[in-house]
Amino acid sequence: MNALNQVLVDPPDAAKLIRSGAYLAIAGDEAVLVGLPKGNWIGGTIPYFMARDGGETSREKVFITALDAQGLTARITQYDATRLPQVCLEAPDNGFSMIILPAFSQIHFEFAKNAPMYDDMYLKPLIGWVSGIHLDDMGLRSPKVIDGRTGELLENRAVVLHMPLPENISVNVNIVNLFSPGSGDVIEFDDGGFEASTCVINGQPTPLAQYLRAIGHDTRLPLVADYNGARINVSFKSINPDSGVITFYGPVFPHTQYRLAQPLADSYETAFERSTAELVNACFSCNCVLNYLYCELEGKRTGRVIGPMTFGEIAYQLLNQTAVHMTLERH
Repeated sequence: MNALNQVLVDPPDAAKLIRSGAYLAIAGDEAVLVGLPKGNWIGGTIPYFMARDGGETSREKVFITALDAQGLTARITQYDATRLPQVCLEAPDNGFSMIILPAFSQIHFEFAKNAPMYDDMYLKPLIGWVSGIHLDDMGLRSPKVIDGRTGELLENRAVVLHMPLPENISVNVNIVNLFSPGSGDVIEFDDGGFEASTCVINGQPTPLAQYLRAIGHDTRLPLVADYNGARINVSFKSINPDSGVITFYGPVFPHTQYRLAQPLADSYETAFERSTAELVNACFSCNCVLNYLYCELEGKRTGRVIGPMTFGEIAYQLLNQTAVHMTLERH
């Protein structure tokens, strides 16, 4: 069942949809988002999209996911780091919650670290994405989310749209992850966060950048760890050649065992196409900006996966370098 609609549009078309009273999730450049009218929507900053005609980078358009409450009333809520553990408790008994978090913020770290332990997590579908910026703006601007009811831009809060559905509709959430842990060294960190310079390998403190250079690692392949039975990637963002500091798109955690991902059997693009080939039309989907870059998806299609290309994906917990895909089923 395809009760939602995902489309890349110009701001006047987005404004028309907002004024209709529809519940919406909107991705776009900050300057465009703040110019949209107030209404029943949540949003996040990102200028990378997978549209129906192919990948597109745009600071002028916005990507809209139109959410159909099937005659019920949805709720939009802001969460700070203190209240965020309540997000699933406040979710509808039948339906889903869409969440958008600003990348590299304290609430991003809080969610990544603690979401698997939230009450009712995995009992109620929680999906969404992490907002970002144009990669040319790194160090110049910060990712933000927006509460469409007020037009308020937020750098350290989450916005959530709790969407109830009739009892005869169920939600299915799928994750496309190309990567599995390789058979190499176990890598651990003494401190958690979005950057690191040293790690512990075979019990010895080791400069991580030096280690990656020594083994000739392709940094398109992320770190992979087992978080409560799920394969979770931590993707490489940058390596400072002078300081040796490595930054990540998601945080690493202390005393967690990571391995570098196993090399893909096919090219990155072929592996991704094969993994998404059988997906049906989604009610909501998003994809990692790294898949967009590494597969060179500008102007290309990715099967049926459309939506914002994000700095992190959420399917119950935080993901990196994945695609998230949600469908609704009537029974």
